[in-house]
Amino acid sequence: MTRPTPTPARAASARAAWARARSGTAHVVRSVRREAAGAWSAVRRAPRRTVVAETLTVVLTGALGLVPLLLLRPDRPVLAVLEALYAACLMPLRRHRPVQAVLGTGPLLVGPNVWVLAVVPLIVLSATRRIAPPRAWRAAGIACAVCVVLTVTGSLIVPGAWVEHLAGNAASAVLLVVLPALAGTLLGRRRPLVSLLRERNAYLEQARSLTAAAARLEERTRIAGEMHDLLGHRLSLISVHAGALEMAAARQAPPLAGQAELLRTTAGTAMEELRDILGLLRREDAASQSDRDRGTREDISALVAESRRAGVTVELDWSVPDTADPSPRTRQSIHRVVREGLTNVLKHASGAPTYVEVRSGTGGIEVAVTNEAPREGRHPQPGNRSGLVGLEERIALLGGSFTAGPLWGGGFRVAALLPSRPNGMPQTAVPPPATSGPGTTGRGALRAGTRPPLSSEVLTWPRVLGAGCAAAFVVLPTAAFLIFLLTMAVLR
Repeated sequence: MTRPTPTPARAASARAAWARARSGTAHVVRSVRREAAGAWSAVRRAPRRTVVAETLTVVLTGALGLVPLLLLRPDRPVLAVLEALYAACLMPLRRHRPVQAVLGTGPLLVGPNVWVLAVVPLIVLSATRRIAPPRAWRAAGIACAVCVVLTVTGSLIVPGAWVEHLAGNAASAVLLVVLPALAGTLLGRRRPLVSLLRERNAYLEQARSLTAAAARLEERTRIAGEMHDLLGHRLSLISVHAGALEMAAARQAPPLAGQAELLRTTAGTAMEELRDILGLLRREDAASQSDRDRGTREDISALVAESRRAGVTVELDWSVPDTADPSPRTRQSIHRVVREGLTNVLKHASGAPTYVEVRSGTGGIEVAVTNEAPREGRHPQPGNRSGLVGLEERIALLGGSFTAGPLWGGGFRVAALLPSRPNGMPQTAVPPPATSGPGTTGRGALRAGTRPPLSSEVLTWPRVLGAGCAAAFVVLPTAAFLIFLLTMAVLR
C-alpha cells in the first residue's frame, strides 16, 4: 500500500497550522511570563505585613485541604490533592485578579475534596468586594454555569444519579457562590460610600475651622478698631495734658515735677502697649518684639521699679536660674501676672508692703504677688475682677494653675504655676467660669465644651452592626451549609 504523496497545498496548510501552533504557544508563554513578572513586582511593592498575611493564608488553605485527607481517605486521592493545591493558588488571586478568582471557584464545587468548599465563600466574598456589582454578578453567574456544565459532563462520563448530583451542586453554587457574592457586593458598595463620607466630613471640618477663624479674625479686627478709636484718643489726650502739666510743674511746683513726669511716661507706655495689643488682635499669628522681651528678669525689675516710683514698697525675689529657658508664652504670662498683681496693689492697697516672687518649682515656674493689709484711711477703688478672670483664662490655656484671694491676716495674694514648655494652645476651648464670692477665683483648668468625636477607625457596636449586619445575615445560610457538609463528610 503506497502512501499518498503530499501536495504543495497540503504541505503549505500543515506549515501554516504548525506556525499558528507555535505562535499560540509562544503567546501563552509570553502571557505566563508577563503575569509572573507582574505578580513578582506586586509582591515586591506590597508591604511586608501583607506578604506575610497572604503567605500564611495560602499555607492555611493548603493545610485545610490536605490535612483531612490523611484521616479520611477520599475515593480519588490524586484529584483531591490537586484540588487542594488549586484552591491554595486561587487564594492570592482574590486581591490582584478578583474576576479570575471568582471564575476559578466553579471547578471547586464539583471536585471530590469537600474540605476545600470552606474556602470558596471566603474567596468569593473577598473578591467581589473589589469588583463593581455588574462584573461581580457576571463572574458569579459564569462560575455557577461552569459548575452545572462540569456536573452534566461528569454524569455523562460516569453514569449514576446525575439528577441528585446536579441538585446538590446547584445548591452548593447558590449557597457558596451567590450568597457570598451578594455579601461581597454589599460590603464593596459600602466602602466607597464610607470613603466619600470621610472626605466630606474632613471638608466640612476644614470649612468650619476656616469659618471660625475668619469670624474670630473679623471680631478681633472690630475690637481693635474700637479700642483704637476710643482708648487711643483718650490716652493721647492724657499724654498731651500730662506733658503740659509736667512743664507747668517744673516752673511753678518743682516737687511735683517727678509725679507729672511719671504720669506722662505711664501714658506713653500705655499707648505703646495698646499698639502692641492692637497688632496682636489684627494679626493672630504674629508676636511683637516687646512680647519676646517680656517676662525676663530685667522686665520684671522694670515693673517693680515703676511701682516704686508710684509710691509702692515692693520687694523682688527672683530665683529662676539663668539656665532655665521658658517659652515666650510662659514669659509673657509671668509679665501679665506680675503687672496685674502690682496694678491691683496700686488700685486697692496703695502703700501696702508688697512682695513679688518668681522662682523655679517642680512643676514649672511659680509666680506670686503678695501684699499686706492696706493702711488705714485708704479708700480702695472699686473693681470688677475682670483682670483676674482674664489671667485665669490665659493660664488655663497654657495648662497651668491660678489662685487669687484674700489672706487671713489681711492683704491679698495672686499666684500662678506656669509650665516652662506648654504643649500648645488648643484651637477652641471653653473658659472655666469664675467662682462667685469674695474668696479665691479657683484654679484654672482646661475644660472641653463637648466630647470630641471618635476616630473613624475606632470600632463600636453600632458601627460593627451597621457595617456588616446585612452581610452577616446573608452569609449565615452559607455557614450553616458548610457545617452540614463537613459534618456529613466526617460521619461518612
